[in-house]
Amino acid sequence: MQRKSAFSRRLPDLVTEELIAVLTKKGTSFEFKQLFDIIYERLKKRNATSGGEEMLRLRTYEKLQHLVSRGMVKKTGKKYKGLASLATALASSESFAAK
Repeated sequence: MQRKSAFSRRLPDLVTEELIAVLTKKGTSFEFKQLFDIIYERLKKRNATSGGEEMLRLRTYEKLQHLVSRGMVKKTGKKYKGLASLATALASSESFAAK
């Protein structure tokens, strides 16, 4: 008997989507606080800030560290900067959202 997972079809991750959008549009480096403030405002406009600000901050930091470990974001000291490979991640997440 096979069990079907409750999470078989996931929605696009809005936090990662916003991280990628901010880091690819700007050519500058961001400290985490500065980056989170921008992402938080963008998510508030999309009405996607459920769970509270602190929980969102933790999720954002986790997603950012995942992008760093995958080599899509460069961390220099306390500053983060999107690399060219980050643009391909944005394209793949947009194609996933269109399905």
